[in-house]
Amino acid sequence: MKFIGIIPARYASTRFPGKPLAVLGGKTVIQRVYEQASSVLPEAYVATDDERIFACVEAFGGRAVMTRADHKSGTDRIEEAAEKIGTDADVIINIQGDEPFIQKSQIETLMQLFEHAGTQIGTLGKQFETIEAAQNPNSPKIVTDLQGFALYFSRSIIPFVRGQEQTVWLEKYPFLKHLGLYAYRREVLREVTKLPQSPLEIAESLEQLRWLENGFRIRVGLTDVETVGIDTPEDLQRAEEFLKETISVL
Repeated sequence: MKFIGIIPARYASTRFPGKPLAVLGGKTVIQRVYEQASSVLPEAYVATDDERIFACVEAFGGRAVMTRADHKSGTDRIEEAAEKIGTDADVIINIQGDEPFIQKSQIETLMQLFEHAGTQIGTLGKQFETIEAAQNPNSPKIVTDLQGFALYFSRSIIPFVRGQEQTVWLEKYPFLKHLGLYAYRREVLREVTKLPQSPLEIAESLEQLRWLENGFRIRVGLTDVETVGIDTPEDLQRAEEFLKETISVL
């Protein structure tokens, strides 16, 4: 089975314009993401709508493809990029352009999900460590069936543990945080990008609900590695501190 990684990267971020080109430990954020992806995958590309990002990727020796500026989601950008590349990959992995510390083990876990013939889309979940973190609506939750296929994603804390104080819920059920890393079988990526927005997607503002509502099966791999995403300049500062701590440990 052949895998390819595509990293969507926009310059025009509302909370952090130019985020992919921000410098983290002497390298741009997009270079760090690309290098992490390339350490696992035989082929990786950055899909961007900005010539500055395109030039940056080529300057550090990476591969990039220009895409339209009007895409509503990273999934749509990845589909256009896949078409332009003309890839013959069986599975396309969507690696977020603001995750410079994505780990080899996380990508490998995603890849392994496709050993199951029923996996159409793969993603990752990590157990919440505190009930306060699980209550955060900015951290989507997942519930799965007994085979690990997603039943639902929500910004609300799910499931509801009846008859128990919320302070002990984590002792009663392994609440899963959704990590925004996806992989799609090639033909499935084509299909999901043609779907209109769905009622649940609009209600929760979670794109993956569109896929579930249309009958696609999303298998969830488990990881114990926390991601360190960068959404704001403050996040970049925290990432700098995390990088220094990591280097000092090594």
